[in-house]
Amino acid sequence: MKLSDLTAYDPVTVQCHDNPDADALASGYALYAYFKEAGKEVRLIYSGRSEIRKSNLCLMLEHLDIPAEYVKRADDLLKDMPSHRLPGLLITVDCQYGAGNVTKIPAEHVAVIDHHQIEIPDMEMCEINPELGSCSTLVWDMMRRERAETIDGIIDKKIGTALYYGLYSDTNQFSEIYNPLDMDMREALPCEKSLIKLFRNSNLSLHELEIAGVALIRHIYNDDYHYAIIKSQPCDPNVLGLISDFLLQVAEIYVCVVYNQLEEGYKFSVRSCIREVQANELAAFLADGVGSGGGHHEKAGGFISMFRYEEAYPTLHSEAFFSERLNDYFDHTQILVAGEYEPDFSDMQSYVKKKIPLGYVRATDVLPAGTPVTVRTLEGDVDMTVEPELIIMIGVKGEVYPNKKSSFEKNYRLTDEAYRMADCAVKTVYEPTLHNRRDGAVLYLSDFARICIANGETHIHAKELTNRVKVFTAWDREKYTLGKPGDFLAVRCDDRNDIYVVERDVFFKTYDKVQKPGEEKTVCGEKS
Repeated sequence: MKLSDLTAYDPVTVQCHDNPDADALASGYALYAYFKEAGKEVRLIYSGRSEIRKSNLCLMLEHLDIPAEYVKRADDLLKDMPSHRLPGLLITVDCQYGAGNVTKIPAEHVAVIDHHQIEIPDMEMCEINPELGSCSTLVWDMMRRERAETIDGIIDKKIGTALYYGLYSDTNQFSEIYNPLDMDMREALPCEKSLIKLFRNSNLSLHELEIAGVALIRHIYNDDYHYAIIKSQPCDPNVLGLISDFLLQVAEIYVCVVYNQLEEGYKFSVRSCIREVQANELAAFLADGVGSGGGHHEKAGGFISMFRYEEAYPTLHSEAFFSERLNDYFDHTQILVAGEYEPDFSDMQSYVKKKIPLGYVRATDVLPAGTPVTVRTLEGDVDMTVEPELIIMIGVKGEVYPNKKSSFEKNYRLTDEAYRMADCAVKTVYEPTLHNRRDGAVLYLSDFARICIANGETHIHAKELTNRVKVFTAWDREKYTLGKPGDFLAVRCDDRNDIYVVERDVFFKTYDKVQKPGEEKTVCGEKS
């Protein structure tokens, strides 16, 4: 769905979920501005138990001139309308029409813009992306894609500050950001940082301080794996982060999960202080199949849809769910460290790299040597420094990985042919970008990339994984790469310490099995 599709309607009513938070108000405000600029009659409304009273939200409304109207009951809005329906278009933002957290208002036409898991299927007009950290990001991205040439004219400093604070609040002060679009918006928005500081320092009420205190008393602790679980009363997501941060200061606790139950599901926060558990990866594991999760290596979080949870676990209470998932996580994950792990080639097959076009960028062709840069991909950010030996490669899924010039030139045939992701990579929702950390400039890697082709001399041994594996590679001893069942563990034939994980679909696009005499050929794991 495009925003321009919705400009066919007039008037437009933008509705936040009941008892709105900063993200709902911010994304609603941006949509209000978009339709106002398009010449539509537009209003921004919310309902719920009472008008907004939380200090940070009151300050946000006041300082950013957000025209949010409180509607106590749907009938109050419809009493003068003969059809007893809102005319034109109703857009529910940061929620889904008909869900339990938003007052249902009859309307002629309805659209949904949200970043939570789908709760109400079969909506004709909807834009839902549960991979994003905030609805503010989704609205910003829709505006950017729709009106790239004039977005600065719509998103002024007040709206930019609102969107920035919406993301800030919904990702626990950015600690739970994991989607590159969230990061892009955070860096691109015009923002009044002094107001963010004001809102942030008015965020915790005395009641929420009491919630945090009570929650810390009632915890579950596992002394085998040194993790703790706490269920909190309903509260702002930032309070979950506050409890998590405090809990992790306990000497015996290495990993913790703090969560609470909302009408629409469970919001949870994850912390880790050990390299063997990355909080973002654990958050994704906890939410797998019932929600979404991610963040940083030490701090992360996620959301579990109540609709999907009750479908999958109708009789399991939440404490048992989190305990069982954590035990499963620790019980069935193997850790391999390059240099310490001795691969057994007897249960591995031999493969050779296919002669397929990949992308490569000589880093010094883009920026001077010594420039600190961040390469941003869908898998996360990778920090590096430009140097003459650095080659940045683009794989078959748009993934990015560094390579040394000497090794690269030995294993690949270089060409001067321009690289196009559309031709050389499977469809990706985010194109890798290069961020200059000195001046903030953002460049697309594909604008500088050329095509390279494997010379057929890269041989590996590999085997399909049947369990979860964390691999600490020879080039990174602090962050592991996760392999899931169906992925492949690979070892270079000429270097037994060079072990790594290759995703299943990438593996079959990248490697061919070395055929033994009389052996049937296999393609993508199937005999031919």
